[in-house]
Amino acid sequence: MATKTYEQLQQQIAALQAEADKVRRKELEEVIGRIREAVTYYGITAADLGLDTAPKARKAAAPAKPGRKAAAKKPPAVVAYRDEAGNSWVGRGKRPQWLRDALAAGRKLEDFKVKPEA
Repeated sequence: MATKTYEQLQQQIAALQAEADKVRRKELEEVIGRIREAVTYYGITAADLGLDTAPKARKAAAPAKPGRKAAAKKPPAVVAYRDEAGNSWVGRGKRPQWLRDALAAGRKLEDFKVKPEA
């Protein structure tokens, strides 16, 4: 068997890819035809398949699970710490870099505490 060149192999790959695409398109047409027949025969709708474009309506129509309360919405976070540059942090999660740098420089967390408005 003769050794093939890179270019010959690339041409062979391209020919095989074109053949694979042609076979895939033919199979896809057959599958789509069977799906269309089933949709027509059974009267299947997009909503039956979960493909409708109104997820809010679908969600609202879903019955609540018995014995479970709806999750309460959290109020918006209130800024708890702020520096002179306007950087702020609500006090939840990882401390932001600006605050860690300030604390490492010797400042205290209380220095940045936002006083509640009366």
